[in-house]
Amino acid sequence: MPDLAYLVFLVADGALAGSIYALVALAFVVVYKASRMINFAVGEWTMLGARTAAAASHTIGLGPGGAVAVGCAGVVALALLFNRIVLRPLSRSSLLSLIMLTLGVGIFMRGAATVVFAGVPARIASPFPLDPLVVAGVPLSVDKIVAAVIATACIAALSWFFRGSRTGLALRAVASDQQVALAVGIDLHRHFAITWALVGVLSVLAGTLWSFVSGGGFGIELLGFKVFPIVILGGLDSLAGTIVGAFAVGILESLVAGYVDPIVGGGFSHVASYLVLIATLFVRPFGLFGRPDVERV
Repeated sequence: MPDLAYLVFLVADGALAGSIYALVALAFVVVYKASRMINFAVGEWTMLGARTAAAASHTIGLGPGGAVAVGCAGVVALALLFNRIVLRPLSRSSLLSLIMLTLGVGIFMRGAATVVFAGVPARIASPFPLDPLVVAGVPLSVDKIVAAVIATACIAALSWFFRGSRTGLALRAVASDQQVALAVGIDLHRHFAITWALVGVLSVLAGTLWSFVSGGGFGIELLGFKVFPIVILGGLDSLAGTIVGAFAVGILESLVAGYVDPIVGGGFSHVASYLVLIATLFVRPFGLFGRPDVERV
């Protein structure tokens, strides 16, 4: 493959992966924006979403669309239950306690999933052709293209939801100041439940799309580790920054895997985003698009 075509291929492939990273990262950001809680179990929620959809496909015999719908219903119900039974009684706990809670929940979800989904295939059979689609001489995976289109549509819908709907505006008000939102009549518990319902839907969509392009399995929870460089690079409180950060990390990983890994022996692409993260924290600790918290003292 000529040098220019190879570069275009790497950039395109990284952008396609970045669109799915963005869905996972948005599942992290919506929780942080609503409650200032850092959800370290975002990878496990993504794994659970993928495995639930796959289980619906293989045990009930549903197609991809029906399996995703059933997966969304199941994971949303679980997310609402988690919010009601676990998070609501701990809503006034310290940030450290909530972080430890999410770590513990992640460990529990990994262990429980190995038992619940034992013997169930890890992915839904892809309905798309295996032969790559050649665009301007650059071969691209049809799975990745379709996954990227769906992910981009979901990102656009979520962006509209936060900016153009009454519920989205209320969630932004909760994110800005919970006390003021409560004072103007916004039901915090109801909107926290909506937030976790969004996490459930995003987890199923992101997990299923990633299983299409990567093969799925329990290792899918490692996708959560890619979220932290993305959200900090883009800014924890910025949806737009998260999307830009996801595409930037996806393209960076693809370029490093294509040009640097063959020289250093492989694996450096998984570290490159964290090196960029460290460099960003030195320059802008609140991220490229985040806003610094200013307090009057």
